Amino acid sequence: MNLSLRNKKLLGINGLGRIGKLLLWNQIHLKHFEGIVVNCGREIGKDLDDLLQVIETDSTYGSLHKFLYGVVGGKAEIKILDPSIPLFQIDGVYVKILRTARDPKDINWLDEGVKVVVDCTGTFLDPTVSSETGKSCLRGHLDAGALKVICSAPFKVKTQIPDDAKTMIYGINHLEFDPRKHHIISAASCTTTGLSHMIKPLLENEATSRIVTASMSTIHAATNTQSILDSVPKAAASDLRKSRSVMNNIILSTSGVSKALELVMPEIKHIGFMADSVRIPVNTVSLINLNVTFYTKLDALGEPLINRKVINDAYAHAAKGPQKDLLVYSERQNVSADLIGTMAAVTIEAHETHTRTGFISFPKEALIAQGIDSDKQLEMPVTHAKIFGWYDNELGSYVNCLSRLCNYIEEKTI
Repeated sequence: MNLSLRNKKLLGINGLGRIGKLLLWNQIHLKHFEGIVVNCGREIGKDLDDLLQVIETDSTYGSLHKFLYGVVGGKAEIKILDPSIPLFQIDGVYVKILRTARDPKDINWLDEGVKVVVDCTGTFLDPTVSSETGKSCLRGHLDAGALKVICSAPFKVKTQIPDDAKTMIYGINHLEFDPRKHHIISAASCTTTGLSHMIKPLLENEATSRIVTASMSTIHAATNTQSILDSVPKAAASDLRKSRSVMNNIILSTSGVSKALELVMPEIKHIGFMADSVRIPVNTVSLINLNVTFYTKLDALGEPLINRKVINDAYAHAAKGPQKDLLVYSERQNVSADLIGTMAAVTIEAHETHTRTGFISFPKEALIAQGIDSDKQLEMPVTHAKIFGWYDNELGSYVNCLSRLCNYIEEKTI
């Protein structure tokens, strides 16, 4: 069948791993693009049926049909339009599979008619590298004819991020996208996505906007970067725990969230944000344990103006207003399985929001050393809050926000 997709609105996806496949699912659901061109870079399985089975099934979320139509709903219609390409039509959306090129510069996006590409390989993360170096890189997609490339992971750079590259999270700073300037975009990480949507309502509420310091731990589901069984660490490995089995261990890990958060919310830089990660043996849904210390004031009775109700009200307002559909406010007592497939950046577990107020003491000697003339000790009231937020770190939170970011960038680019 001689069917050209060049005159249709297309999205390119490089890589059919966890994020690549789920992005394909979500875009088939959203139908913002008429067609999707997926570069696998190699053959998958023995034949076309094997390839379709990989696309249709998922051990975490079940089947594509279940995702689109529910457990008792119908099935997505899949038509094989040209098995030699191969070219399908899945639930009305054209899907073309490329299987030859692994280097981004060799994927001929120009001939395919693709203007926006999402690189989901997790391999090409440095926007400073040029194809002229002879290395495979993100910029190779631009050399191959794409106008914009979105990286489904945080940038990793040894120097400064170039002016034409920017980290963006949908609902946080995506409106800063400038199609004349920004050509390489990082969609950050799943944890940064969830965390930024937790912090946004606090900064936008006058009572909670004066943050002294903050930190978080993510109780994070397993990922493909971990070992199924114990393995031998690589030479010069700095963290031996990464080689331990994910199936039966709780594993402490590092997190780059604090640096990524500053890229999308620059106002966070001054508070010295800290982050870490604890990996646990579940296949999806993670939990952010956010600890925030606020400057507070006391009322006439000596009670703090920041309390559990004030914080939860800020989240309830955000869920109904500025962050509707991106932040969910829940007063239920949830467990992780309840949140699988929840299409929101984060779900606030309001039942577990807690606060406690105390005082920071500044001795007069310390004040004088800072140039503050004082003859007595200063007592400043502060409120510490513990806030929990769930996020489906694959499909529901990250891929959902990634899809929306793709669609916005495409709309502003064309």
